[in-house]
Amino acid sequence: MKKQKLFEKAKDLPIKPGCYLMKNSRGDVIYVGKAKSLKSRVSSYFSGAEKDKKTTILVGHISDFEFILVASDAESYVLENNLIKKHSPKYNIRLKDDKSYPYVYLDLGEKYPRIEYKRKFKRKSSMEIFGPFTTGSNVKEVVKLLRKLFYVRDCSNRQLKSRKRPCLLFQMDQCQGPCVSKVSEAEYSRHISKIVQFFCGRPEPTLMALEERMQNYAEIEEFEKAASIRDSIKRLEEFVSQSVQQNAEDLKGERSLDVIGFYKGDEEVELSFFIVRNGILLGSKNFSFRGLVSDSNLDEEIERYILQYYEKTNDSIPKRIVISFERNRRDLFGEALNLLLNERSPHKVRFSGSNGTFKSISGLVDQQAKEYQRVRLSHQESIYSGLKRLGELLGMSERPVVLECYDIAVWSGSSPTASQVVFHEGRPDRSAYRHFHMEEREEGNNDFEMMKEVLTRRMAHGVLPDAFIVDGGKGQINSFVSVLRDLGLDIPVAGIAKERTTSDFKSKEVEKSEERLVIPGRSNSYPLRKNPALFRILVEMRDEAHRFSRRLHHKAELKRIIPGI
Repeated sequence: MKKQKLFEKAKDLPIKPGCYLMKNSRGDVIYVGKAKSLKSRVSSYFSGAEKDKKTTILVGHISDFEFILVASDAESYVLENNLIKKHSPKYNIRLKDDKSYPYVYLDLGEKYPRIEYKRKFKRKSSMEIFGPFTTGSNVKEVVKLLRKLFYVRDCSNRQLKSRKRPCLLFQMDQCQGPCVSKVSEAEYSRHISKIVQFFCGRPEPTLMALEERMQNYAEIEEFEKAASIRDSIKRLEEFVSQSVQQNAEDLKGERSLDVIGFYKGDEEVELSFFIVRNGILLGSKNFSFRGLVSDSNLDEEIERYILQYYEKTNDSIPKRIVISFERNRRDLFGEALNLLLNERSPHKVRFSGSNGTFKSISGLVDQQAKEYQRVRLSHQESIYSGLKRLGELLGMSERPVVLECYDIAVWSGSSPTASQVVFHEGRPDRSAYRHFHMEEREEGNNDFEMMKEVLTRRMAHGVLPDAFIVDGGKGQINSFVSVLRDLGLDIPVAGIAKERTTSDFKSKEVEKSEERLVIPGRSNSYPLRKNPALFRILVEMRDEAHRFSRRLHHKAELKRIIPGI
């Protein structure tokens, strides 16, 4: 009946582009999508046509939907991205970076700019940013070397303003003393320009300036200084040779671009970026995800990831992006990306296909995505396989996406506190963590009443998880299930506990303890060693819950013992 009413409502939608927000019975947004025609797209969810398993599960949780009209398809991309950020819907994928790469940057808005090496920073319009650089590129060492060779300060802005006399680096001839005006801004800028040229892919002027200085030292018989610069030049040349790649040199004049490739494995999609700036292949970035709604819309899932990537990245926006979409999809997506980045990028981004000039490097990026996934999965069992196994053990029709774990900290009945930690796709979602201060009880510790208080307060905040994880065995689980039953909730629960087992070792019984998963209604617990991926997720989750609750509990105890602190 509900499905039929939603279908009739969907048929009344306009045949215009826009975004739609699917909601559950609590009114929480659980999925956000975009459409060229809202009527046909939203109606397809509730029609009798056969759907894949993931879409069927999503539809089963939809109680209502809203929609927002836009002027063009491109605007729907941007609005969809903003709505996903705002609501964090359960069934939309989220960007998860495999790692953070280092960047080099200079803030040219400073009076005497510094050269900095960082993995995360806040972008400013006055910044000159280079990178990302791959692990093993020794960029941190190169930054220190260039700072020393060109006498660039490494003191903070506060130190620069407050110093009355130069620091030790000035005495060691490694800084020009801008803090006490020992160098003019013009002279300092000339040194900075050599560093900018080096990282912009034009290292020759920088190296030539150093060679000239080396020769000058040799002529006045300062051989130790000449040898030091010679060694520095060698290290800089090694860095340059590692950075420049043949594929980046064959792009026929294209010096600033990102090349995007992907590989669809059995369960996951790997997405790879090759980042080329000023003709130098600076490195690659890799992401993995599993589409949560429909494998048939792979291009759309990838587009969402790319939008999130360019909105979050600290890197400069390239003038061209190469991706193997069809022409009409590339043009549409290019328009959407330009709308999204119009305040950050001074130029319009052009899109190209993976043929012709870019065929070689595009093939390499696709191969990178395939090999990266193969190596990653062969050395570490996938998070998704761990979640899938948890879903099977709990009798769920689909792997859980959101897990919650609680821990109550109390000592002799005093200062009771509780923590809620949330994992999304097997990884901590710290923005969803919560602390609970609770009332002390006359009867002291009462796990059932305390957990009932926590869960009752929890129900008023946000979307409920797919499953609860309890720290403890059958007693704690039965208590937790009873609380859920009293609250009218039917959500799977599992417990993680150490149990003592015996094994035969050379005809002798050896007793040991191991982490096991305790499941309501199941007589035997499940040894987590059988699934390392699930083991890692649940143990990390339990430890996070302990850490988070203890932090608040210790603070509350300190206030109780030492009032006014």
